[in-house]
Amino acid sequence: MTKRPGLAAREIYVIFWRRGMREIPELLLLMLPFLTFLYPEVIWSSKWDGFRFSSQEAASSFGDDRLLIEKFIDNPRHIEIQVLGDKHGNALWLNERECSIQRRNQKVVEEAPSIFLDSETRRAMGEQAVALAKAVKYSSAGTVEFLVDSKKNFYFLEMNTRLQVEHPVTECITGLDLVQEMIRVAKGYPLRHKQADIPINGWAVECRVYAEDPYKSFGLPSIGRLSQYQEPIHLPGVRVDSGIQPGSDISIYYDPMISKLITYGSDRTEALKRMEDALDNYVIRGVTHNIALLREVIINSRFIKGDINTKFLSDVYPDGFKGHKLTENERNQLLAIASSLFVASQLRAQRFLEHENSRVPIIKPQVATWELSIKLHDEVHAVVASNSGPTFSVEVDGSKLNVTSTWNLASPLLSVNIDGTERTIQCLSREAGGTMSIQFLGTVYKVHILTKLAAELNKFMLEKVAEDTSSTLRSPMPGVVVAVSVKPGDMVAEGQEICVIEAMKMQNSMTAGKTGKVKLVHCKAGDTVGEGDLLVELE
Repeated sequence: MTKRPGLAAREIYVIFWRRGMREIPELLLLMLPFLTFLYPEVIWSSKWDGFRFSSQEAASSFGDDRLLIEKFIDNPRHIEIQVLGDKHGNALWLNERECSIQRRNQKVVEEAPSIFLDSETRRAMGEQAVALAKAVKYSSAGTVEFLVDSKKNFYFLEMNTRLQVEHPVTECITGLDLVQEMIRVAKGYPLRHKQADIPINGWAVECRVYAEDPYKSFGLPSIGRLSQYQEPIHLPGVRVDSGIQPGSDISIYYDPMISKLITYGSDRTEALKRMEDALDNYVIRGVTHNIALLREVIINSRFIKGDINTKFLSDVYPDGFKGHKLTENERNQLLAIASSLFVASQLRAQRFLEHENSRVPIIKPQVATWELSIKLHDEVHAVVASNSGPTFSVEVDGSKLNVTSTWNLASPLLSVNIDGTERTIQCLSREAGGTMSIQFLGTVYKVHILTKLAAELNKFMLEKVAEDTSSTLRSPMPGVVVAVSVKPGDMVAEGQEICVIEAMKMQNSMTAGKTGKVKLVHCKAGDTVGEGDLLVELE
């Protein structure tokens, strides 16, 4: 008997489930030496108070005092093995995929191979996955999924008898076309490869690009029409699997995935760098997307070191995702880019075509330098900009930067060189009032740019009073109301569930923001609601 859980451990769980609680203490006392050997990290007590109290609570709440005991897995990783079997009794394992970056138990970032596994553990997992496939005479591509603890012990989770969303990363490192292999197997052909033929060449990473708002619970669904869509397939080592195009509608009735973005490199560092560039060059307009979150994950120091588990997002962002946190140098780069865009747009507005042949005299203002006031994150910065051809010299809070670009304001992507550092940015919007939205390092930043004179006059403008939202519950996303738990006159506590909204196969509980009495309910089960629709009012 080994410490690695196998059939014996599963039988223990079945015994615990089938026997009544009154029989368990005696059974466990007999099995205590065996359990201590199998799970040395667990402190086994013979007093059973926890079992007794848990049994009593189960009987009181559910009318059944039986308990199911499961092993606690520390720092769990979700690692899966790709298998391929034919109808002639042959089966192969095609290495592993690391799928630990998840939100709401759904995968977000996958890679192959896993930075965590050694060759011995990889082989053991692969051989057990193949043994399972052969035991059920499985013939096709399939995936055997495991949980892996910090000591590389692995535990069977489930088998998916289909092609996984993340299969492209396996194709990248093995060179096999899994869809073609599935078709050959279905036709009755034997596998063309032996286990010794399956390599690990390079590294591949996949990001699931979703129509979601990552600032809401790491991703609540977003709907809309893709007004502009441009995949970064012009970059080396990039693959995009999608089924949409500009003008496609993202609705509430289907999964929110827009595409699978895959990058491949000779090693993990190259694959991640290519993913970073690909995310910066991905143009998605018309719906909210999760590119900001994906980019932050792949550049996170813990992720780069391989220190990940299925709780990665909640551990790294305990207060929720807030976007990229700018360093002082990155902030100055953003302000320099924003001021350069502002001046470039002003200069373009002053340009007249065919003005040499015009009978109307045109007087161009001669401005050598532009004194600007830029507001970012409630902080105001004084900026002085001047230009010489395609290069702008910008002074930001005492720091001088040189910004060079083609300044094609009609292009969705703009390649910018800042003192030798290459950045790809997207100017999402420019408003007449000076507000500009720029996607920089994956995150969208709103900056408010005014000339020095306009900024001084702006101080006399009244600010709009923010709406008090503590007494209202609005839908944070479009969807269908599944259930409403309150009615007018009910008292609710802060955090209490008010209603449930389903969107894109996920149910989301809407809770009260404060304690109070329900004044009005504006929805009922079955209603379709949009983002921002009023659901419930409190007094």
